[in-house]
Amino acid sequence: MMSLSIASPSGVTFTSKMNLSKSSFHGIQIPKIMQARAVNAPPHSCSSLVVKMAKREEELKEIRTKTTEELQEEIVDLKGELFMLRLQRSARNEFKSSEFLRMRKRIARMLTVKREREVEEGINKRISRKLDRKWKKSIVPRPPPSLKKLREEEAAEEAKESAS
Repeated sequence: MMSLSIASPSGVTFTSKMNLSKSSFHGIQIPKIMQARAVNAPPHSCSSLVVKMAKREEELKEIRTKTTEELQEEIVDLKGELFMLRLQRSARNEFKSSEFLRMRKRIARMLTVKREREVEEGINKRISRKLDRKWKKSIVPRPPPSLKKLREEEAAEEAKESAS
C-alpha cells in the first residue's frame, strides 16, 4: 500500500492510502480497479473452448474431403453470399452480423487447404499467385445460392397465386 498526498495552494494536504498501479510515469498515479464479475454470470469454462475447437476440426475434415474444383466453387458461392450480406447491411436490412465473421473464416480455411495442396504438389508462391489470377479471371459471375433460393421461393408463390 502506498499513500497519496495532494497539496493544494491553500495549504491543505489530503492523504489517502490505496493500492496504486506502478508505472514509469511519476506524475499522477491512478488506482487499479478490478472489474467485478456479475454474480449470475457463469465462469468461462474450458469445455466450451474444446467444443469450438472440435467443431473447427470437424469443418476442416469436411473441407479436406472436397476436391480442389469443389473448393473453388464453394469459395465463389461464399464470396457471393458475403457480397449479399454487405448489400443487406448497406440497405439497412435485417441480417446476422455474426455471418460476416463465419463466412470470412470459412473462406480463409478453404483457401488455406487449397494452398496446402499446392505446396504438396510443389507449386511455389509466385506460380500460385499467377494461377489464382488466371482462376479469378475465369470465374463466370452468377448469383449466390441464397439469391437463387429467394427467387425460387418467389416464383413458387407467384405460381400458387396464379393457380388460385
